[in-house]
Amino acid sequence: MAAAALVMFAAAPALADTKFAYVDVQRALNECEAGKTAKAEVRNRVQGEERKLQREETDVQSLKDELEKKGMLMKPEQRQSLQDEYLGKAKNFERDFKDSKDELERKDNEVTGKIVHDLAEVIRDLGEKNGYTMVMEKGSILWGAPGIDITDQVIRTYNGMHIKPGTLGGGPGTVPSAAGGSGDDEDQPQHAGASSPSDFGASAAKHSSISK
Repeated sequence: MAAAALVMFAAAPALADTKFAYVDVQRALNECEAGKTAKAEVRNRVQGEERKLQREETDVQSLKDELEKKGMLMKPEQRQSLQDEYLGKAKNFERDFKDSKDELERKDNEVTGKIVHDLAEVIRDLGEKNGYTMVMEKGSILWGAPGIDITDQVIRTYNGMHIKPGTLGGGPGTVPSAAGGSGDDEDQPQHAGASSPSDFGASAAKHSSISK
């Protein structure tokens, strides 16, 4: 009994020094200046693609209607020509629809990945400077007191940098080298069990989107 009490007493200072925070990455993505700009650009791109596809769909529907209404009255070669034109444009529309969808998703993932990578760098920097034991992503916790939400601080810090998205820490997918290129671990301390900003950025980007 005395031994258990001694262990609890010894652990108390460590627990008192524990400091947690969390960040709503999707909100930071939506509300930071880089996110707002990217969201507007993606929206304009989507609207442009929608207008283009709408014109193609209208052409296809027009040919289909003409074929159904007048096809039986046409000469065989005329009907065949119209049918070939209809099938060709319908096939092109389906291909363009898929290509457009794939391209928009690729662009979304690319832009989201760059900004979330930067946010991850900001989060690590704030965590280290403010002595946080751990900074969690809001989506991974069931509940957190509003007082430990540092999302607004992350947004303000990132906005104040005025940088091109994806350029913090060498950009997405890269690991900054130690000062002087020595590679010495003492130049860049790593915290046991902690993910690098690149790892966190890639993970958070999977369930975040500039289109949300």
